Amino acid sequence: MTSFDTSPPLNVWRALLALAVVFVMLATTGWTALRTHRSPAPLQASLSAWEQGSVAGQRLPAANSSPARLTRFFASLTERQRADLAHRYPLAVGNMNGAPVELRYRANRIALREAREVERKRMHDDGLTADGQREAGRRMHRFESMMRADRHILAFDPEGSGRAAEVFGDLDEAERISVVVPGVDTDLLTFQRTSRKYSAPVGMAQSLYAAEREVRPSTRTAVIAWADYTSPSGLGIDSATAMRAQSGAVRLNALVRALPGSSPVSLFCHSYGSVLCGLAAPVLPGRVADIAVAGSPGMRVAKASQLRTSAHVWAMRDADDWVQDVPYLELGGLGHGEDPVSAVFGARVLSARDAKGHGGYFEPGTDSVANFAGIGVGAYESVRCADDAGVCRDGLSDTASAGRA
Repeated sequence: MTSFDTSPPLNVWRALLALAVVFVMLATTGWTALRTHRSPAPLQASLSAWEQGSVAGQRLPAANSSPARLTRFFASLTERQRADLAHRYPLAVGNMNGAPVELRYRANRIALREAREVERKRMHDDGLTADGQREAGRRMHRFESMMRADRHILAFDPEGSGRAAEVFGDLDEAERISVVVPGVDTDLLTFQRTSRKYSAPVGMAQSLYAAEREVRPSTRTAVIAWADYTSPSGLGIDSATAMRAQSGAVRLNALVRALPGSSPVSLFCHSYGSVLCGLAAPVLPGRVADIAVAGSPGMRVAKASQLRTSAHVWAMRDADDWVQDVPYLELGGLGHGEDPVSAVFGARVLSARDAKGHGGYFEPGTDSVANFAGIGVGAYESVRCADDAGVCRDGLSDTASAGRA
């Protein structure tokens, strides 16, 4: 629920849950089914072309091959051959888990240039409404910004509202990797913001990256702003169920398993993103050392132990966060379960002092982002617990964290 900074009344949530039941019934009886016919999406078209392609007279491996298989394939090519594939199939290569990180950045820059030209034409398309032309202009400028040489776009899909992921730091050389998982209303146009900068994925990741370097300057870190899933739009049926989170969890697991090296990974999951992280937790690889949630409506379990993960589970909530008024329950697939900051849940509860409401956990200078940074670099002794006794640090040490893989 990334973009909501004011508290919706409790009766709104109750009404939404009631409406959700109706919509689920309609959907399962086929009343809401829609069938449309349209040309393949750009990413799918690129993947289909890849499946028919070849290099040096040899067929290309399946795009959905394991990351290890694809890593070996790209390593067997010359630099010229890799560059040629990036130019021929930019969206496929740019989103391919197992492709070299730098090659993905290059391919996505090409894909962004192509997408920018599509939107530039749409800006002057008389078949669009004035609002449609204005949105095309916004998308065109967003793609142009993402094309800059100093930006490292790890994933990009222009279809619909779009998906993206961006890296801050050197992902190949990082000793610790952090992944920011945002909540609802996250798309290409909200991927970054000028106003309320730190409530958008790019600003969240930039703030966390700066805070991590401040906590432990000697540690090489990388932070990923991961908006590479289709998030719910607003406070509707999608945000009250786990449907979007389930598909997102698959994508998050694929990302983590394809990350280079073996450095520990920490996940920082905001709002609905914590639902996604909760569903992903049981299948994530052992290199995930920490799962930290902020402003969470629930993680689809009653207790942290039910996440079935070896990662440390952390939770925080600002005193002014409206999400505390959400009914913490799960009934017939609606709602997301127990409150992660409750004693019964059993997470390590962190201080969120000075956080700026629901969207302000990554604001520079807050306890919340400082705590995230300490976790991200494994400096567990630096984190501030919600209580004065330091219970959230029990059983942890920096020495122990350095040895996690």
